Amino acid sequence: MSLDIYTKARDYAASKGIILADTKFEFGEIDGETILIDEVLTPDSSRYWPADKYQVGKNQESFDKQYVRDWLETLDWGKTYPGPEIPADVVKNTLAKYEEIFVRLTGKQPEL
Repeated sequence: MSLDIYTKARDYAASKGIILADTKFEFGEIDGETILIDEVLTPDSSRYWPADKYQVGKNQESFDKQYVRDWLETLDWGKTYPGPEIPADVVKNTLAKYEEIFVRLTGKQPEL
């Protein structure tokens, strides 16, 4: 199931000029039937890169939560609870990345 879902999503993203670099799926079972659970193929669970800017061996431009991860790596917070407060500009830039991948994949503007 994972390979089938991934392959379809990868091919669709590629048709839009996007590399689906990685993702995760979570499955559960109800009454003996395997079901897909949790969010799927979002910028929180996947890494999306613009194909035209891909460079082997480099950090990639992305449309996902990597932006927040990269910002966190600039801080000295020990990666312990509670985490640092995320500044408004980081939130704004992250939202812009999420909106851009939505538009690129769907051709529609998000309803915010």
